[in-house]
Amino acid sequence: MPEGVKTAKRRVLRQGGTLNPRPGAVTHALFRNREFFDPDDLVQVKYEMLRQVQVDQQPVRRTAPAFGLSRPSFYQAQGAFRRAGLAGLLPRKRGPHSGHKLTAEVMAFVRAARTAEPAVSVRELAQRIRARFDVSVHPRSIARQLSRQKKGP
Repeated sequence: MPEGVKTAKRRVLRQGGTLNPRPGAVTHALFRNREFFDPDDLVQVKYEMLRQVQVDQQPVRRTAPAFGLSRPSFYQAQGAFRRAGLAGLLPRKRGPHSGHKLTAEVMAFVRAARTAEPAVSVRELAQRIRARFDVSVHPRSIARQLSRQKKGP
């Protein structure tokens, strides 16, 4: 694969969260000197590892290290694949998946404050939330949540 194409592919893999952080640890013969099998592509590495165990009946204890992964990583990938197929091998978004500090109660407080004082700043709202609920919320988080609520479902 030409270096420019490989660099572009690595950039896309990194953006998608599927760039293998340890491609050099992949020692399986499939990934040696073959353009199709890319040790940088973590989804492909995981899939081929699962296939090796399931189809080729190879033991997990030897297969996982050959693909640069641990046995617990194998079992995690296997479970994800069984639950969701190939999509299960894609990385999940890290961190909180919702505004966990901006609960319904906090947002009701924000809406009430905005109704009483339409010009109140999000910075001031953040200070009021901290005083009332003892929760530290960034003003930008409040602004994003308000924007989402304006758009509606």
